[in-house]
Amino acid sequence: MRNTSLLKMACIAFAFCAVAVIASPAQTFNTLINFNGINGFNPQAGLVQGANGNFYGTASRASGKEIGTVFEITPAGKLTTLHRFCTQTGCPDGSYPVDRLLLASNGRFYGTTTNGGAYGYGTVFEITATGKLNTLYNFCAQSGCTDGANPLAPLMQASNGNFYGTTYAGGAHSWGTVFEITAAGKLHTIYSFCAKTNCGDGQYPHAGLTQASDGNFYGTTTEYTVNAGTIFRLTPNGQLTTIYTFEYGQGNPLGGLLQASDGSLYGTTQQGGTYQNGMVFKITTAGAFTELYGFNTPYGGAPVAGVVQGSDGNFYGTTSQLGAYNSGTVFQITPAGVLTTLHDFNDTDGAMPEGGLVQGTDGKFYGTTYQGGTNADGTVFSVSVGLQ
Repeated sequence: MRNTSLLKMACIAFAFCAVAVIASPAQTFNTLINFNGINGFNPQAGLVQGANGNFYGTASRASGKEIGTVFEITPAGKLTTLHRFCTQTGCPDGSYPVDRLLLASNGRFYGTTTNGGAYGYGTVFEITATGKLNTLYNFCAQSGCTDGANPLAPLMQASNGNFYGTTYAGGAHSWGTVFEITAAGKLHTIYSFCAKTNCGDGQYPHAGLTQASDGNFYGTTTEYTVNAGTIFRLTPNGQLTTIYTFEYGQGNPLGGLLQASDGSLYGTTQQGGTYQNGMVFKITTAGAFTELYGFNTPYGGAPVAGVVQGSDGNFYGTTSQLGAYNSGTVFQITPAGVLTTLHDFNDTDGAMPEGGLVQGTDGKFYGTTYQGGTNADGTVFSVSVGLQ
């Protein structure tokens, strides 16, 4: 799963337990590509659609000495490898890209690698649609890694044009950071976690940030002293407020937050919830929390990624485990919390979808599976539910 060489990278166990749902609407599932090692394997991140209509993503590993790739795939399933990481000794361009790429306003893609780079603790990179890669920043450039280490999350572009992200480790207190970086590669650490007593502000941010309509950033941490987690609000000048703390066993948010059309934030936890198999939740920017749905065995469990809002106003996402074949699911959930399973992975068509979904301009949802498929190396898939 995630690279065990990360700084104090906790192996967050997937729960095996779980709830109920309604019949699946008419939908069409299609496997677009089966990874085979040569073209990469074990994609952990979701996809992003480029201006040309094709999708771009990362595979965390590749055959040979390469440790990860950036790829382009057409809606018809033609895959092109744009970059292979770690082809040089020391992996100066980074290694283990495990997060979604960002398509910036300048037409280029931006992302992070968890390891590698000049100091071995990850990078921020820029890559063109033709595969020209430029390393913008090498983490742990400062003594004690006070600038952060081991980013696991995607970047987001804020209203000021700069990019914002999180590191899982490092920072002034060694429990992770929030950072801002310009397109020229100038990095500023905005916040270092565990700055408050008993780490009341959270530890180990696994997900990226969302800039809400109020101009503030919202995100999650995976731990708060004892395997819980937090939801936080962070002002652009670095003032952090914890707006929700998960009680022990209640939740473990790994994915990011989505601000929906109703102004509330939506997300998932990998564990916890009514049946201890994870949940979909809603929270207002003021901190009013609602569990929308607790996963139960037949309907999936352990969602790693957050949700997306479809053009129909409903939310769509994936669970990495459980379901009919214990290989994960694709689901739809209404704002009222009614869940429909759209697809049960059966290993031959993929398993363990960790990266979440993106809705393409054709109305279909696209995603990746970490394992399964013809070669057991993961897949890229699409699901159509008749949306435009």
